[in-house]
Amino acid sequence: MKLAAHGRYAYSPITARAGFVWPEGRRLAVYVALNLEHFAFGEGLGAELAPGGPPPDVLNYAWRDYGNRVGAWRLLELFDRLALPAAALLNSAILDHCPALADAFRARGDEIVGHGRSNAERQSVLAEAEERALINEATARLAAWSGAPPQGWLGPWIAESRVTPDLLREAGYRYVLDWCHDDQPVWMRTRAGPLLAVPYPQELNDIPAIAVRRAGASEFADMIVDQFDEMLDQSAAQPLVMGIALHAYIVGQPYRLRHLRRALAHIAVRRQEVWLATPGAIAGHFIARGPAA
Repeated sequence: MKLAAHGRYAYSPITARAGFVWPEGRRLAVYVALNLEHFAFGEGLGAELAPGGPPPDVLNYAWRDYGNRVGAWRLLELFDRLALPAAALLNSAILDHCPALADAFRARGDEIVGHGRSNAERQSVLAEAEERALINEATARLAAWSGAPPQGWLGPWIAESRVTPDLLREAGYRYVLDWCHDDQPVWMRTRAGPLLAVPYPQELNDIPAIAVRRAGASEFADMIVDQFDEMLDQSAAQPLVMGIALHAYIVGQPYRLRHLRRALAHIAVRRQEVWLATPGAIAGHFIARGPAA
């Protein structure tokens, strides 16, 4: 029996690849990605704190909006205190709903990553022309606001159609975060040329860990610490990428923020041993090594 395949990349064991290093000879690249998302009121998709009632489901809408009104600002303070760079994974609808929040991350010099229009929708269910229009609309809006188009993309809900990588490459994107299949960047084939997949975590991600598997605040912080310590050890053999995926309405809650601070401080004090980066910087360094094989 021949199984269906995506044809985007070939199998490659991490122990059999050519070696390289990150800037200054570092072996482990670490980045923090904060999803800044806005949701439609009374319709569409959205993460749930508790099972929602009939629309407009004020409970879950307001819980998510707490992240933009309070949680993201507390995380901004934390990143400043620890001198950590961040990547803001930005729904373009944020520019309408709470532009001051987007401006604050841009003012820090953080990377802006395309994250669709809103997490109230998925692009995977759209026809190709509609998906292209979604990508182009979100990209154009972010480019007009920031002065340059984003170089990376994370699909809302990590949802892809069969042509998403093709459409992203055709729209000028250099890398995508949707694929969580490796601890190093991986070149993907598209009909418009190579597109880089930068590792984005689904284990070290507060939605799967906390909202789905119900991990506690201290448990999630311990996951970050243990992931960092283990990957730092592993990186002696191969250069690796460690991402941390956060959502302000989850880890921006005060009791979770206290534990997250402990975990990120554990990383920050060892900054001389790792490369504290952004996914765009990681992609740029990897791309500069040469074209896809």
